Amino acid sequence: MILRRGVIGLVLVLAVMVAACNSDRPEPADAEVPAAGLHIRITRVATHPFLSRYNLTLRVERPGGCVATADLFPDTGYTGRRNLYRHVSGAVAVVGQYDVRVIEAGGCAIRLIEFRAWDRQAEFIGSFDVGADKRWRFIPPTVRPELPFETL
Repeated sequence: MILRRGVIGLVLVLAVMVAACNSDRPEPADAEVPAAGLHIRITRVATHPFLSRYNLTLRVERPGGCVATADLFPDTGYTGRRNLYRHVSGAVAVVGQYDVRVIEAGGCAIRLIEFRAWDRQAEFIGSFDVGADKRWRFIPPTVRPELPFETL
């Protein structure tokens, strides 16, 4: 009887541990920016089985086969959200807690720029983030308004 309780307890502990683990399966989130002619995907992949640590990769596609990718600053603990903005020039910015990436209008390159160089007079068009359902996805401003980044 005691052995049976021990086995059942061990099985329950293992089940809870497996459920708490992060999967290293890629989680893509997609956004369309029709005005800029862009399809943007940010994929996150867990790098730690228990902690909130993820690598993030940005992929930009334009019609005609133009594709560019860039590794973003990793999510080192609830810093994975990326806000998406469209500037009046047509450029699109992917802004995170620690980095800003710009895709120029009509271009296919992703540039890393300094926060000081980023023109904040741009239209917020959504966030790549974990939604209420705890899944990584693109969240448009009709679902959730722009959230500011924490200052460190």
